[in-house]
Amino acid sequence: MSDRRLQVFHAVARLLSFTKAAEVLHMTQPAVTFQIRQLEEQFDTRLFDRAHNRVSLTEAGHVAFEYAEIIFEKYSEMENAIREITGSISGSLTLGASTTISEYMLPALLGDFNAKNPEVLLRLRVSNTEGIVSMVENNVIDLGVVEGPVTNKNLLVEICRKDDLVVVVPPDHELAKQKAISVKKMLEYPFICREEGSGTREVIVDHLRAQGVGKHALKACLELGSPEAIKGAIQAGMGISVLSSVSLAKELKLGTLVTVPLDPPLSREFSFVRQRQKFRVRTMEELLDFARSYCKENK
Repeated sequence: MSDRRLQVFHAVARLLSFTKAAEVLHMTQPAVTFQIRQLEEQFDTRLFDRAHNRVSLTEAGHVAFEYAEIIFEKYSEMENAIREITGSISGSLTLGASTTISEYMLPALLGDFNAKNPEVLLRLRVSNTEGIVSMVENNVIDLGVVEGPVTNKNLLVEICRKDDLVVVVPPDHELAKQKAISVKKMLEYPFICREEGSGTREVIVDHLRAQGVGKHALKACLELGSPEAIKGAIQAGMGISVLSSVSLAKELKLGTLVTVPLDPPLSREFSFVRQRQKFRVRTMEELLDFARSYCKENK
């Protein structure tokens, strides 16, 4: 059987959802269903029960899932053993990053790493924090870099760097000359926010809650899917927002946007997220060491 079929099965078994597995694997739902059907034909038995819009593993499915976990672990062990013999750090790695990190932090980091390690093929997938964590959970990517909290205790989470979040307004806005602003004052103005599942939005909601402002306060906000879209909307006078300071260097230099600190201030941590694998792949360790040094130099 092909590795792809087993990977698809593993994702569906972990998520117990064909739809969610399709999203994580960047496949259509019919394609996922086709791969599972082929695997069931291979074994001549059903691996999933599908009843009342719920998916569950059959007895054969549970056995297949246990062996799939072992197979993926052994595959990593094999890769590591061969690379230790050859002494090379060639091969490929698939990274995943949430939107802010992929647009403003990773290009320079990955460019520098690739220049020093040209034989390593790097692939990048972009999603919000929720999507990246799901990809790590399902072994779709080797390493995730996220901007929001990770609650899955089965994953290794390592803090990369601190990131300050600030209120962003047009230069002619009445808040532009303020030294600091409270969240309650900020929400008196039309607010532009990221979509549900975004690490930025989750951090903002937590901050609102800490200041005694309920999550409902963002229900009327204009939702946009990227920092670039939000910055364009702010410049067009559609509202104000809270964004990562790392995403604003160009606009601050050109004077097209102005930042105002929150009172109390708001910050978060960018983090590396990966599986708790017993066997470490040398290429991954090299990339992590490089990324750690890069983060220290660019705080």
